[in-house]
Amino acid sequence: MTLRRINPPGLAEPKGFSHAVTATGGTLVFLAGQTALDEKGVIVGADVVEQFDRALGNLLEALAAAGGTPAQLARLTVYATDPEDYRAHAADIGRVWRARAGRDYPAMALIGVVRLWDEPALVELEGIAVLD
Repeated sequence: MTLRRINPPGLAEPKGFSHAVTATGGTLVFLAGQTALDEKGVIVGADVVEQFDRALGNLLEALAAAGGTPAQLARLTVYATDPEDYRAHAADIGRVWRARAGRDYPAMALIGVVRLWDEPALVELEGIAVLD
């Protein structure tokens, strides 16, 4: 399996995402939306950074259970109840990403939503990975 991250010079330099990712070979893993639920099913984290950290941990745990690693994430969608707050904390969220997933960024999108399934949730992550 090969993932190739493409960031054309004619587009703005990406910060915290890749403009395009191609994947050849391998098995697709579709990762369900993950929020900051703990093992008891309770949302944890007082702010968007803490919740992003837990949600990303949950997503990566599901990916690992499927046999994958963060470097194999090709696509990530972030749903946020307050995109302005998310953007205001982008540097901290980026540090969380690098600590958990490294410097390989998938193609990403942030979508603002009115609310998520679990009302206290501030952020939800879903993704697609390609395994070897």
